[in-house]
Amino acid sequence: MNRGPLTRGGAIAAGALSVLMLAACGGGAAEEPDSPSGGAAEGYPVTVPTLFGDVTVEDRPENVVAMGWSDAETALALGVQPVGVADWQAYGSPGVGPWAADLFDSEPAQLATLEPNLEEIAALEPDVILDTRSDNSRERYDLLSPVAPVIGPPPGVEVTYGTTWQEQTRQVALALNEEERGEELVSELEGEFEALREENPDFADVTIAVGAYFDGQYGAYVPGDSRVDVLQDLGFEYKSEITDMADGAFYVDLSPELVEVLDADLTIVFPIGDVAETLKEDPVLQGIGSAQDERLIILDDPELANAFSSGSTLGVSYALEGIVPLIHEALGRE
Repeated sequence: MNRGPLTRGGAIAAGALSVLMLAACGGGAAEEPDSPSGGAAEGYPVTVPTLFGDVTVEDRPENVVAMGWSDAETALALGVQPVGVADWQAYGSPGVGPWAADLFDSEPAQLATLEPNLEEIAALEPDVILDTRSDNSRERYDLLSPVAPVIGPPPGVEVTYGTTWQEQTRQVALALNEEERGEELVSELEGEFEALREENPDFADVTIAVGAYFDGQYGAYVPGDSRVDVLQDLGFEYKSEITDMADGAFYVDLSPELVEVLDADLTIVFPIGDVAETLKEDPVLQGIGSAQDERLIILDDPELANAFSSGSTLGVSYALEGIVPLIHEALGRE
């Protein structure tokens, strides 16, 4: 599992010319119908507003490539199986969490995340590329768009990888002409959050901080990141001090001297590429106020931590079942 990507994808490599040739031979965007009755599926073409302008999908996509964080899980929830998946959280094939894996009938191709391989993508002959939760860079969009229409983040997203699960669901649903199902998914999960807020009105009086431990260093997530969004949707209040440190990023590295900023009424931290025992035995983390008062949750179940980080309707719903009882325990409400 990754804390989240921290760098932009690379520029077009030397093989880009062959990629564009592949696209021209059928691996790019669907051809525009010769006339309004030229065979486009009902509801098409559709135009999707994105951070980089309007993108038109001319016909119902048959080959969908999911490049953005949790785009594959979102497509699956809408009944569409991508032919290629970028596995951001290192699940292994089929590239999505166990709460979504059974929705595949066959194994999709596994694709690179931060530095997309255009030849591999073009070889899948995509009709559309989903990249709705990304680094928000024009560079990445320009890299992918010669291959097929790219559905990027919606307009207004400012935090990198900051597309909310609601926005992602609606963005993908519009491109796939599954808007009705998309609204059902949003309403269902919003209903889960509403019920949990009603059951736990005191959550609104609790401040929270969310962190990770990666490669020997702590860091903090900020509003706009899906993990923080989950807790805010439960009614919790986020600490503004960390937000001020972010400067448009979704994650802030913390030196040992700054780990104290993770102190809040409730703190949630999980390891990435390490074991929970490291955090449980670390005097730096265990020295913050929330740890001293037993209000620190260390997610030691990798599957739960992955669900918490997924940012998809399927993953978030799965995470709520496991994380709310842990919150109750930490707040003394067993």
